[in-house]
Amino acid sequence: MARIVQKYGGTSVADIDRIRSVAGRIKKVVDEGHEVIVVVSARSGVTNELIDRALSLNPTPNHREMDMLLAVGEQETIALVAMALHALGVPAVSRTGAQAGIVTDLAHTRARITGITCDSIEECLSEGQVVIVAGFQGVSPQGQITTLGRGGSDLSAIALASSLKADLCQIFTDVNGVYTADPRIVPNARKLDEISYDEMLELASLGSKVLQARSVEFAKKYGVLFEVRSSFNDSPGTLVKEEVASMEDVVVRGVALDKNQCKITVSDLPDKPGTAADIFKALSDEEILVDMIIQNVGRGGVANLTFTVSREDAERSRAAAQSVLEKIGEGNVDVAEGIAKLSVVGVGMRSHSGVAATLFQTLADNHINIGMISTSEIKISVVIDLERADEALRLVHEAYNL
Repeated sequence: MARIVQKYGGTSVADIDRIRSVAGRIKKVVDEGHEVIVVVSARSGVTNELIDRALSLNPTPNHREMDMLLAVGEQETIALVAMALHALGVPAVSRTGAQAGIVTDLAHTRARITGITCDSIEECLSEGQVVIVAGFQGVSPQGQITTLGRGGSDLSAIALASSLKADLCQIFTDVNGVYTADPRIVPNARKLDEISYDEMLELASLGSKVLQARSVEFAKKYGVLFEVRSSFNDSPGTLVKEEVASMEDVVVRGVALDKNQCKITVSDLPDKPGTAADIFKALSDEEILVDMIIQNVGRGGVANLTFTVSREDAERSRAAAQSVLEKIGEGNVDVAEGIAKLSVVGVGMRSHSGVAATLFQTLADNHINIGMISTSEIKISVVIDLERADEALRLVHEAYNL
C-alpha cells in the first residue's frame, strides 16, 4: 500500500461532469489499496470571477478580505468532490487549509507555509477515508485565513506530500506532462519522461506555465518526488526528481518563452558607487521581482542601467526608479514593451560546450536581434523582439533537435 497525494487543477474540476471523472479516478486508486490525499483548486474561472467582483466594489480591496473571499473557491470544490466520492461509495471527508493544519505567515494574498500539523489527516486516513484538502490556502498563527498566491494549490500538495511522507505526489492538470517547448507554439514538441528539479525550476521561472517556481523549490528542498500528468487520460506524465548522472547526457532539456516581459532603461545615471543600489532598493521596497540586469561601462561620469520585469510591474518599476532619480537630480527612465525572453535549459550544459554558439548562430542566421543576455550553469536567456518570439522558439527547438 502506498500513500499518494493527488492535486487537481481548476480545469480538472471545472464542472460537475469533470468532478465525477476525478472522483472515479480517485476511486480506482483507493480500490488498489492505497491511501489517498487529494488537493483541489477552485473550479476554472471561479477565482477570476471572485476577483472581478471585488474590484467592481473597490479597486484597491483590503488583502485580508481578499483572502477571506478567495478561499471560498476551493471550499466549494472540496465539498463537491467529497459528495461525488460518497456517491461512489468511497468514504471521504473535506478539509479547509486551516482544518488540514496548513500554517502560514500573515502575508495576506502571498503567504508562505511555515508548517503543517498532520494529526487530523492521519486520523482520517487511519479510518480509511480519502481526505480532500483545499489548496491555495492556510491559516496564520493569529487564526487569520491566508492564501498562498499564484500556484498555491501545487505548493499545498507538495508540502502535504512532504509532511505526510507520501510515496508520490501527482499534479493533475490539462496537459500530459512537461514538454521540450510549449506544444501550442511548437507542434512537434516532445513530452519528457523525466526532468531534474533544477531544470524544472529554471523552466518554471522562465515562462513555462506547467508549474510555479515556488512549488518546485519546495519539492527540491524536501526531496518530494512528483509527477505532472493529465487528468483527461491515463497516459504517464513527467517525473520531476533529483538529478542523476545520466541526465547530463541530454545537453538541452527544453526551451521556454516568456512574453510577459518589459524592459526598463535608466539612463544618464551618475557613475558612482551606490547609485544602482538605490535603484534596486526602491524596486525591492515595492516587492518588484527583477530578472535580467545589464549596466554599461560608465563614460563621462554617467552610465546606463537596463533590467527586465514582468509587464504588470512596468508602471510601478518606472515610478520606483523615477523617485530615486528625483532625489539624485538627474537621469531618465524609459519603459519598452514588445519584448520576449527566450531561454534554453539543460543540466548537460555544465559538461558540454557549444550551447550558446548554437543559440546565437540560429538567431543570427534568421536575422533575429538579441537585446540582452543572461546565463546560469544550466540556462541561457536572451531578450528578443516579441513579434518574432514564436518563430524564434520553433527555430531554436529545431536547432537543438529536441
